[in-house]
Amino acid sequence: MRHLLCSVLMLGLFVACGGQPEPFTHEVLNSYTPVKSQGRSELCWVYAMLAAIETEHIMRGDSVHLSVAYVAHHLRRDSMAPRSSRGMSVTLLRMIDRYGLVPFESMPDTTRPAPQWAFMLGNEYTPLEFAHSVCAPDEYVALTSTPAHPYGTEVLLCLPDNWTHERFLNLHPDTLLALAERAVRQGHGVCWEGDTGAPGFSWADGVACLSALSPFSKVTDDHCMAIVGLARDAGGQRYFIMKNSWGTGNARQGLLYMSFPYFRRNTISVVLPRSQL
Repeated sequence: MRHLLCSVLMLGLFVACGGQPEPFTHEVLNSYTPVKSQGRSELCWVYAMLAAIETEHIMRGDSVHLSVAYVAHHLRRDSMAPRSSRGMSVTLLRMIDRYGLVPFESMPDTTRPAPQWAFMLGNEYTPLEFAHSVCAPDEYVALTSTPAHPYGTEVLLCLPDNWTHERFLNLHPDTLLALAERAVRQGHGVCWEGDTGAPGFSWADGVACLSALSPFSKVTDDHCMAIVGLARDAGGQRYFIMKNSWGTGNARQGLLYMSFPYFRRNTISVVLPRSQL
């Protein structure tokens, strides 16, 4: 998923990275299911939003491991869906409201047929019943920050990946960052979507940090990740800890440390529990 946003999103202040910051000191590291690899698929939005839901349930003491393959199966059969399989994190919520969800063990890959039943802790559910048991309708809210519309209003982001035409609550960038930080501190699952092609993003090093020379440019919607923690570098700069879906082959075993200035500058949307507003 790579294309230009309709307007520049969240042009916040930024500071110099000063090179790769090591070591990081963790303030919060929430529990998460194993890091996965999306391979050559364009399903980061599925992996990331399901990862956020999984972290949410681990926090509640009700661990679940959810099937990406089940969503991919129905995506291929949805007449509205693009051939590219692109989408936004909030698209996943619409998909499971429509088709349901099953545990990973019920459909670990697309070589198996989509099951008609889901089983969890000795109980039998339809996929829709199971989906609503792990993610109730309207449990999550989609947030954005764009100066093109009044803060505090709902906006329709004119992005090709928003093919389900979801609306986002538009917030000041400081408010958006603060809500994301608070939700993570309280152990909740949070999903981030934004630009990973911007200067300062290094998957190999597992760091996304603006430098003083980073040019201002339009933010591109090209990736989604779950946020699973908070950290500081040796200089005290603050970071979100991201769980990615590109496997474990980087310096952080699949995690990535995103500085708060990078977040402010390159975020398109955040999805978090509505209770955190």
